[in-house]
Amino acid sequence: MNYLIIDKMIKDALIEDIPNEDISTNSVVKEGSVSAVDLICKADGIIAGLGVFKRVFDILGDVEIEFFVKDGDKVKKGQMLAELKGSTRNLLMGERVALNYLQRMSGIATMTGKYVEKLKGSKTKLLDSRKTMPNMRILDKYAVRMGGGNNHRMNLSDAVMLKDNHIGAAGGVKEAIEAARNYASFVVKIEVEVETLDMVREAVEAGADIIMLDNMDMETAKEAVKIIDNRAIVEFSGNVTLENIEEVGKIGVDVVSSGSLTHSVKALDISMKNLRNI
Repeated sequence: MNYLIIDKMIKDALIEDIPNEDISTNSVVKEGSVSAVDLICKADGIIAGLGVFKRVFDILGDVEIEFFVKDGDKVKKGQMLAELKGSTRNLLMGERVALNYLQRMSGIATMTGKYVEKLKGSKTKLLDSRKTMPNMRILDKYAVRMGGGNNHRMNLSDAVMLKDNHIGAAGGVKEAIEAARNYASFVVKIEVEVETLDMVREAVEAGADIIMLDNMDMETAKEAVKIIDNRAIVEFSGNVTLENIEEVGKIGVDVVSSGSLTHSVKALDISMKNLRNI
């Protein structure tokens, strides 16, 4: 991960949480006090974000961490993930910010792992989307990888993706693809979102590199895969859930994308507990 970017995010988060001082901590903890505290997982899941967690305390200073797991590991409820030792004030000041990052990223990794498990035995790969927390995309997408998923484009500059409004503005699927082909570099892939079989045929004939089947029912999607016939990468997207993703994997699409991996994820319950003076 790019810590030049991440450090700025963390510092902004610390300033938001500690604009002047931590009144609670400073009122009860003497300057120079040293403590140890345990990092404990309170639910089963997949861990992601330990480096970001550690970076919070690196920035505050005077805290050492011994980790007993690594990013991507499956963990169990009650498992001790790490022991932190150092400045009591810094441990308490950094606790919430550090846990916020670790809990969210681990929640994303855990959910991703559940989706990936459902796709086992199929050729279909799982992708995320740009439906990430603003200013946290680099972390959200890293967490998806730790859960066994893959990243779609990181931003609007990565690839051409022609959605319904782009197609409407251009005057049609063929016109949109031709305009994109004339504008973008030859190294840039062009993906087009389609909703009907007629749009699928038009996208194939116009030479799209990737065709996204948007909100199609399973039978229509199966027919679309036959029409495309390996002439483009096929993506399935829209209303993908844990309940139906296994069925999607049987259609024969190359990739399936889901915004729910990042936009509505439940944080994994992790706590810093058992603080003791040393």
